[in-house]
Amino acid sequence: MIVLGIESSCDETGVAIASTSNGLIAHALHSQISMHKEYGGVVPELASRDHIRRILPLTEQVLIESGLQKEDIGAIAYTAGPGLAGALLAGSSVAKSIAWSLQVPAIPVHHLEGHLLSPLMDSPAPEFPFVALLVSGGHTQLMQVNDVGNYKILGETLDDAAGEAFDKTAMLLGLGYPGGPALSRLAQKGNSRGINLPRPMLHSKDLDFSFSGLKTAVLTINKKMADETLNSGNIEQRKADLAAATEQAIGDILIAKSIKAMRQTGMKTLVVAGGVGANSYLRKNIKEQVKLINGEVYFPPLEFCTDNGAMIAFAAVQRINKNLINWADLSDSFSIKPRWNLTDICTFNNATI
Repeated sequence: MIVLGIESSCDETGVAIASTSNGLIAHALHSQISMHKEYGGVVPELASRDHIRRILPLTEQVLIESGLQKEDIGAIAYTAGPGLAGALLAGSSVAKSIAWSLQVPAIPVHHLEGHLLSPLMDSPAPEFPFVALLVSGGHTQLMQVNDVGNYKILGETLDDAAGEAFDKTAMLLGLGYPGGPALSRLAQKGNSRGINLPRPMLHSKDLDFSFSGLKTAVLTINKKMADETLNSGNIEQRKADLAAATEQAIGDILIAKSIKAMRQTGMKTLVVAGGVGANSYLRKNIKEQVKLINGEVYFPPLEFCTDNGAMIAFAAVQRINKNLINWADLSDSFSIKPRWNLTDICTFNNATI
């Protein structure tokens, strides 16, 4: 079966085509970064309107690249949640309309499941079971992944996500939007020596995270350093040093908790997915730490770390191949789930979407 996937949960419009027999065939992505940049963050109304403008042109693009016709499509997969309500509704409405016009089913896909399974698109791909670190602008979770749809939450953030900590620090340092990549680039010019930032919950017995205390510490140290360097003309180096210290603190917490999760589950494979998974400090150091316990770590290709349509089409294909789609129960309404819990789609109780 050929599946068209549509992603519209936040500020990227992604469309892709995947096959139940051949995997990913073609994909296209439009980022709204330039539109939201002047506002310092995502404006939900603007995001929703832009998704409506972009989905159909991107669909035509992937059809041309794949060499397929719209009549070849056997199902439409779309992000039903979690995400911004208006943005999700834009994608859902277009997806359901296309599905109705082609007389094919529309499959709701969980955004985080898309991220979770995205490393399977690479080669070599990880084998089940594995521990997964889902880390992005809005989510930080550790999952035990036994199979497609069979997940268990091991730990999650109690407040800010790691990506939010990156973005808020970047805003504090005047780096603009998007903050995470900008902070990472600045950190490469910095030296964290002498800046002691806390690692909240680093030694807690559980696998949960907390980043709000770190954010407060960065705010306090930034003010102190600003006062000290006010007359020294060394403000830019101060920013770089604090960026490096922040990146290392966040990375150290994520790495330590991931290793602890592997030890507790006895699993030797770790998957890191989500936008923060592209961070160079995290990638380099988590590889080293996993290697020390004779484990392996997998990342999605860099182009699939951020939100994209490929992971939505691919996740739907994986569920189809595992017979996890209840075709008779798919709704025709434009229903969305902005706060959809990942465990709601698990198969522990033989429940399916």
